[in-house]
Amino acid sequence: MKQVRDKPVAVVTGGRQGLGRGCALALADRGFDLVLIDLHDDEVSAQTTAMLQGRGAKVCFLQGDVSDLDGHAGLAKSAWDAFGGIDCLVNNAGVAPLQLSDVLTLTPEAFEHNIGINLRGNLFLSQAFARLMKDAEPTEFYRSMVFITSIAANHVSVAIPEYCISKAGLSMVSGLFALTLADTGIHVHEVRPGFISTAMTSDETEGSPRAAIDAHIAAGRVPMNRWGEEQDVGRSVAMLAAGELPFSVAHPIYVDGGYGIQTA
Repeated sequence: MKQVRDKPVAVVTGGRQGLGRGCALALADRGFDLVLIDLHDDEVSAQTTAMLQGRGAKVCFLQGDVSDLDGHAGLAKSAWDAFGGIDCLVNNAGVAPLQLSDVLTLTPEAFEHNIGINLRGNLFLSQAFARLMKDAEPTEFYRSMVFITSIAANHVSVAIPEYCISKAGLSMVSGLFALTLADTGIHVHEVRPGFISTAMTSDETEGSPRAAIDAHIAAGRVPMNRWGEEQDVGRSVAMLAAGELPFSVAHPIYVDGGYGIQTA
């Protein structure tokens, strides 16, 4: 029997903390129930689940590895079955480089680690979800896929070549899904965050770029003169998932405080 839902459902990969948590909280505020997918099921994921439930959302947490291609079909089906359907997939899961290097010192191992999650993993997990969404009966809810890329998709940062390549590739993936699904009622969007304050950019993280970015902001490279916050990205994603830009597909939405504005 077809399950009748009275609320839209969003899946957020890497939803345990950071940008994923910011997206999930903003989606909950928009009336979504949530399926969170993350590699770790721990106290942090429990806290995030409690925060979402406190905002009125039903939550299903699934432990899964985006880089595990063989597990994608089962993971997507479990997410689908949690609430009887999916209306939005937020492709947020990603990792920073293992260490800083340039293209002369980048190792195949470091490259494969980043590409395997940020690009290959997100591509094929999106494929699994898109197949389910495409074959499902339409509902009253706006349907979408949102790819979280980065300003690194089109800004060269020589110390993180594999990350730049993975995000540039993921931007193209977003465009490919957008054109492929454009006539199915599944809208595909891309969000490009700038310098966002998360656990990945904290001073405690090994190889953290925080000091360098602080100096970047102090030098006036970010016109709004501050770090971005998780909720800045989350609110942008929730706006797209709610269907507030229904005639826009694939074009990047920058959440970067003006960093990418070209000046004379």
